[in-house]
Amino acid sequence: MVKQAILQSNKVSMFEDAEFALDNFNIQNQVIASVWQGQLEEATDAVPSCISLNLEDLKCFEAVERQYESLGVIFHNSLAIQPSNPAFPTHSGLTVLMGSPKGGFLEATFLQPVKWVGAFVTSSQRLVISAYDRDRQPLAQAVLPGANLANSDSAMPPNTLLSVTAKDIHSVTFCAFDGQFTLDNFRFCF
Repeated sequence: MVKQAILQSNKVSMFEDAEFALDNFNIQNQVIASVWQGQLEEATDAVPSCISLNLEDLKCFEAVERQYESLGVIFHNSLAIQPSNPAFPTHSGLTVLMGSPKGGFLEATFLQPVKWVGAFVTSSQRLVISAYDRDRQPLAQAVLPGANLANSDSAMPPNTLLSVTAKDIHSVTFCAFDGQFTLDNFRFCF
């Protein structure tokens, strides 16, 4: 079961139906992409419609910027970590992304426009994902209304899916004002 946060009166919509699970978003020809493999592991011979980044090949405390450029995304203010704080568990694997050196902020820029961007997020504060067009005009926004740390009294579990959908997304920002957050299973669809 996946819980997704969306901007709607600062409330979190809870999707109990399995059809809303991240792996069941009708994502066809999904590619699990790895930094060091140099080639994509494609599910079919068709051009992939979605890419899921494999963060496990990143070294702990590695600055992440152009490692996934060949897959169509460049990160800004991003660091790969293997969380030691149990309040920030991973969704899968050991490695996640966090905003650094400027805490509470991370940006991803796409070389070709995309239609959907999402990640499993764990945050110490309210977290906003904003999508922008080529001219940096806002297209869409979704909000995790409050902290969702593990072992806390939050109404939301850690690793809540936060995503945006819009036509011609050229970049997204994740921002937790005066807070820290982690991203896992970063995916985007064309």
